[in-house]
Amino acid sequence: MRPFSVILAEAASRKGGLAALEAKLGETPVLPRDRIAALPDHRILAAMTRRIFSAGFSAPVIAAKWPAFESAFRDFDPQACAALTDEDIDALAADRGIVRNRAKIDAVRVNAALLVALAREHGSAARFLADWPEEDLVGLLRLLQERGRHLGGDSGMRVLRAIGKPAFVTTRDVVAALIREGVVARAPSSARDLALVQRAFNRWSAESGRNLTEISRILALSVPS
Repeated sequence: MRPFSVILAEAASRKGGLAALEAKLGETPVLPRDRIAALPDHRILAAMTRRIFSAGFSAPVIAAKWPAFESAFRDFDPQACAALTDEDIDALAADRGIVRNRAKIDAVRVNAALLVALAREHGSAARFLADWPEEDLVGLLRLLQERGRHLGGDSGMRVLRAIGKPAFVTTRDVVAALIREGVVARAPSSARDLALVQRAFNRWSAESGRNLTEISRILALSVPS
């Protein structure tokens, strides 16, 4: 693993200088902890749902259908979605306004129940997510995968990033950079691999003072396009 300053310099060189690189980083906003904690839980469920249904579909398709999603899922109120019956799920699976994938529709119910449970345990799911330490992102990802549905792989990472929480995403370019730096030998899939990734990000964060999202983006931008 090289010092992060070297990786940063490579990324800046590839993107036309440090100012241009910083501008690219600004395209992926990170929110302060108190702003994440203030998010309504229904917007977190919406972010989860949008990510789940985006898998396998183009973003414009989901964007065009999104108003229908908001209506069909009762503005993503976690209590209402957690209370969906099997008959409700069947009706939603026949709704032409949304993507009619029953497994993904049922995942909304499961993920809503997770958010309801977190709110009961911690005051709000948003507060729980906001307070989770950045240096143990993999622990939070494991929780989302085990207690939620369709939130494994990079889906959980992208949901967290969508709500403004610092998170790395193991995209192809990020994985290429991690392999180049000797962190992993292949795309991380095991708990051991993810622990190695977390350790590397924690070290680079301590060196640079940057958050996980910035480090992840810089790694990706340091890879030849």
